[in-house]
This record gives sequence, C-alpha cells and structure tokens, in this order.
Amino acid sequence: MKVALIGVGQAGGKVTERLTRFDAEMGYGAVQGALAVNSAEPDLQSLEFADTLLIGADRVNGHGVGGDNELGTEVMQSDIQQVLGALDGRVTSSAEAIFVVAGLGGGTGSGGAPVLVHHLQQVYDVPVYALGVLPGRNEGALYQANAGRSLKTIVREADSTLLIDNDAWHEQGESVEGAFDTINGKIAQRVGLLFASGEAVEGVGESVVDSSEVINTLRSGGVSVLGYASEVASEDSGENIRTAMSVSRQALLTGTSLPDATTADSALLVIAGEPERIPRKGVERARRWLEDETGSMQVRGGDFPLDSDRLGALVLLGGAERSDRVQEFMNRAREANRAQEREEERSDPAEQFADDRLENLF
Repeated sequence: MKVALIGVGQAGGKVTERLTRFDAEMGYGAVQGALAVNSAEPDLQSLEFADTLLIGADRVNGHGVGGDNELGTEVMQSDIQQVLGALDGRVTSSAEAIFVVAGLGGGTGSGGAPVLVHHLQQVYDVPVYALGVLPGRNEGALYQANAGRSLKTIVREADSTLLIDNDAWHEQGESVEGAFDTINGKIAQRVGLLFASGEAVEGVGESVVDSSEVINTLRSGGVSVLGYASEVASEDSGENIRTAMSVSRQALLTGTSLPDATTADSALLVIAGEPERIPRKGVERARRWLEDETGSMQVRGGDFPLDSDRLGALVLLGGAERSDRVQEFMNRAREANRAQEREEERSDPAEQFADDRLENLF
C-alpha cells in the first residue's frame, strides 16, 4: 500500500520518523514521502528520515504552543498553504492514501491534525486517514481533555482514524521516555506491516492482500484498530493450523492498539510468514472465528509472504467506535474537561489583594 505520511507535533513527528525508517530498512517501499510538521523547532532537529517543516514561527517563535491545542489549531490554519505547498512531490500520483499522524493529547498535534485532515480532503482524491495516539491514564487532565476534543473532531474529518492507546503497548516498569520509545517501535512494526501488505518482497503468497482490501476495510469510517501477535512456526504448514488460530486470537484479544475493542463493522486478517509455513485450513478457520468475534460479515483475509521462522497475525478492525474502550476514554476526557473548566472559573488569585473590604497596611 503506497502511502504518504504527515506527522504533526512532537509525537506525530517521532512516529512518522520510526515508520519511515522501518519501511526503508525492511525495503518495502510503501512510504512514498514523509513530512514532519511542528511549531517547536527543537523537536524537528532530531529527525533524519522524514523531511521537516516549522510552522507558527510568527506566533510562537519556534517554541511550540505549550499544550494549548486551540493555539495549535490557529497556527495550522494560519500556515496551511505553506504545509500544502510542502507536500508537492511528497504526495505523488502513486500514493493510494495519506496518513496524518499525531499525538492527540499535546498542543500542535491535537489542534493542528484535524485542520490539516480537513484541508487535505479538499485537495486530494485519495483516502485521508488519521493515525492518532491517545494519552495514557497517567498523563494528566490537560492531555485527556485535549485528546477528547481532538478525537471528536478528527473522527468527523478523516476517512478513518486508527487509534493507538498509549496504555496498550508499553512494558511494565519502564521509564516514561523508555515507554514512548517502545510504543513508537511497536507502532512502526505493526502499521509498517499493514502498509507493506501487497508489497510482497519474499516469495509469492497464495492469497496476497492488496491495498484495496485495506481501503475497503477502513471504508466504514469512524475508529479503526490494529492488532498483532506472532509465534515460532513449524516448517510443515499442516502443523501450524493451531498456531494460525492462536496468533489470530492473541492479535484481537490481547494485542490490539485499543484494548477490548472487538466489535467492528469490518475486519481484515493478514497471516504473515513463509508461504510454505502458512496453513490454508488455519487461515480460513481463523477468519471464520474473527467473523463470530467481531460480529461483522465483512471479514477479509490473505497472506503476507515474509522471510521469517515465525507466523504472525495482523488484524485490522474498521468501524470500531462502539467499543467500550472508546466510550471509557471519552468519559475520561469529558471529566478532565469539566475539571479544567472548574479550575478556570476560580477567581484570579491576584484579585484577593484588591478586596476593598480589607484595609491596606499602609
């Protein structure tokens, strides 16, 4: 699947960088162009694989918007023509989709990404998707409130919004910086494999997935979810029927980017591995199980030939916004927003010193 990537904000830039690097190192050739856009200049300086563009220099002088996503929206709106101009030559005629990547809890990403998606929809006739990273539970009320408002807007603007929950893919006991690095690595591997579907580089699969099946799975719009799991496989495909079922179950039930999201309008199951290790019966059985589990009659399936001694399952769900996890997050975001409003309603601390009922000391 040929894609163009646009990262917005710090998290969006880092994820775009990792995805582009993964695609280059694996030799898939799925990423046709990558641009990282930010209002904070230092965040752009460490990026090597993605091209960079500073926005909002006249407003924030390269220092970022400080978590203020309303300011992030204004900055993107002001410089939108500059951003669209920078995409010339990066969104080529071979691109089958555009992905706007952003952390939904910060300022530039959560405020700017929905604006950019809106304008891209007016300019390009390929699907425009969002890849949004939700803040973890411990990342503070500002991030929760930002993400709630951003998610509500971007789901309306994008053809589909692939959600990654920061609480889903980090390892226990990691530092904050280490956790983000782990999450970004897992996003790059999983989303990179999704992009590479149909761009087979090793062998020929019996039923190779192509980009149209990814696009059709995402056609239902709303929220999409990605799951992945893998196990060491036998060289004999007949012995891998249970393995195919096992990795498919893990990918959906314990390995998704949005835990507990199993209800969907459509789904895609990709079994990755050496063609001679992939069991036909196992793939078909796993696909039927996925139909039952998701309640969807639109479950597509196929192979992704890969030079590996492991068998992997990649599960993509489309139209998963009815899941309990999405509802739980939106409730958390609303509560965080109310808490912020209560805080803002409190009087300015300086006003107590202007109280006429108290006499001045001098």
